[in-house]
Amino acid sequence: MGGDHGSAPYIAAIAVGGSMFNMLYWLFIFLRMGTSGPTAQALGANDRHKTFVILARAMTVATAFGVLTVALSRPLGGLTMWFMDPEPATLPMAMNYLLICVWGAPAVLCTYALTGWFLGMQDSRSPMWVSLAINLLNICVSLTLVYGFGMKIPGVAIGTLSAQWAGFFISLTICCVKYKPELPRMSEVLRWNELKRFLSVNTDIFLRTLCLVAVTLWFTRAGALQGDVMLAVNSLLMQLFTLFSFFMDGFSFAGESLCGLYYGMRSKEKLHITVQLVFGCTATLAVAFSAAYFLFGQSFLSIISSDTDILKSTAEYLPWAATVPLAGFVAFTYDAVCVGITRTRSMLESAVFSAIGFFAVYFSLFHLLGNHALWYAFVVYLSMRGLTLHIIFRRQSIYSFDQR
Repeated sequence: MGGDHGSAPYIAAIAVGGSMFNMLYWLFIFLRMGTSGPTAQALGANDRHKTFVILARAMTVATAFGVLTVALSRPLGGLTMWFMDPEPATLPMAMNYLLICVWGAPAVLCTYALTGWFLGMQDSRSPMWVSLAINLLNICVSLTLVYGFGMKIPGVAIGTLSAQWAGFFISLTICCVKYKPELPRMSEVLRWNELKRFLSVNTDIFLRTLCLVAVTLWFTRAGALQGDVMLAVNSLLMQLFTLFSFFMDGFSFAGESLCGLYYGMRSKEKLHITVQLVFGCTATLAVAFSAAYFLFGQSFLSIISSDTDILKSTAEYLPWAATVPLAGFVAFTYDAVCVGITRTRSMLESAVFSAIGFFAVYFSLFHLLGNHALWYAFVVYLSMRGLTLHIIFRRQSIYSFDQR
């Protein structure tokens, strides 16, 4: 492989290719979010058969979208490369990464459905172990192929692909062994009214996700337009956000599954206690991560990249990345509550307002502040998501069981 594994074009290629899949997979996040809430509510209402029907319907939709993604991989890849506009040295590596990883789409989307179902069944341990296995396999296989066989970008892509399929089969095995699900009739799974409702209920989540994807893609594109070094800098700093999100997801998943369960049981008291506990945990986590990033963020980034120019540039923007956990925890927590009680319209409204805020700040200040404006806009965007949801729920009670 040589010494280029930490170089700007190499990191940029993975950042561009990864952004493509973040965009696609986030658009289908409703397969998880739209499955956990209804499953938890069905469980709370003591309708076990309905939980199996929800799982089968989600898996059917996930498989269809996964196959479609593979079939459209080349035009989607070309569109992504045109939008991201990477430098010539980055383009072929990013496209190579993309065309390998896309074969994992069916596995990823089906794993989304299974993860949502596990959470709805009050089983947060299974997704945790599956996620741990996926990440460990990804690291081990990628390192083996890159350093052992000198496969560079294809090695990283194959590592990701193999981990995705392994995660799906592990999830499916857990589901079959632990829950022994009944197989509902296909006519019941594909009953048009129910299928239409499944898709329509998730329209808000889909549109909300479009707003999130637009912000994330623009964030990556704005870095790419400033050159491979700045793209790599922003990509490395976003790893801090990704790490925080990984831990935050644990509390969010628990929150949405418990909120859905108590919403299905119509227990206002238990729902109130759950919301308060989740907010307390996520606030503590955000403070701890922000403090750690301010103190040790640069040391952590030096483990990921050995490029001195990139590391030197990250120091300038590290305070922004360290502020992100404090700016984002309120939004993440309210999102978990919304998913559990299926109040998806509130999520959409907050995403629209915050996305508008992001682009307004970016275009107003970028010519003055450069990359600092990009990070400032991102912090404003996360803060606005949380503030908007807080205002909505102050006006419309979380504990009203007749709202969606």
